Amino acid sequence: MALINELEKQGNFLFRYRGQFPVLLFFLAIPFLYWTELELLNELTRARFTFIAILISFLGFCVRAYTVGTTPKGTSGRNTKEQKAYVLNTTGIYSTVRHPLYLGNFLMWIGIVLFTYNFYFVMLVSLLYWLYYERIMFAEERFLERKFGDEYIKWASSLPAFFPNLKSYTPSIVPFSFKTVLRREYSGLLATVIGFAFVEFIRNYFFEGSWFITKPFQYALIIAIVFAISLRSLKHYTHFLAEENRS
Repeated sequence: MALINELEKQGNFLFRYRGQFPVLLFFLAIPFLYWTELELLNELTRARFTFIAILISFLGFCVRAYTVGTTPKGTSGRNTKEQKAYVLNTTGIYSTVRHPLYLGNFLMWIGIVLFTYNFYFVMLVSLLYWLYYERIMFAEERFLERKFGDEYIKWASSLPAFFPNLKSYTPSIVPFSFKTVLRREYSGLLATVIGFAFVEFIRNYFFEGSWFITKPFQYALIIAIVFAISLRSLKHYTHFLAEENRS
């Protein structure tokens, strides 16, 4: 099999299971938390790392929220079995970068990884993320090229895959929808909060000898759970978050 076909095959396989990638990070975090020399970091340094980590994850959420909130029906779906696209979105954030959702994912999860205070873990996860999602992006782009032809090639050839070029920004033809963000992104927000709580929970066991998370993370976790359950109920049992021509 030609290498280009093998990469596409790998990308399609990984695409179907991309939702499981964060689970791998949970398992990988445990030994790195154990090996982290926490005593070398004073309280102020830890506080700064925590602030930066949360800020990076929040930035990733904002990238995803803006992408999802300005995306018409037919693009950026949550399909897992196969590639799907009925519309080529080239405005808004898609006028600056080809894969904004994967950029948002990376920022959300690298913030959690940075919260371990272990730069070796940050470098490892960055490498794994690139190897994993590079193949997914390759498969997606092969699919889009076949579906949209020259229109896709012209758009893609002028944009970076992962690092946005803000100079090329063109306002979205679709107005931002807060309802769409609420309907689609509550699970990602909950997963991010759980990630931070998990890191602190494991770290406290290794360095304090007991299983606990501090009150700020307890409150954040409770709020995120209630928020997610409420939105999920509104989504599945009411029409409050329903919208026409939105994914």
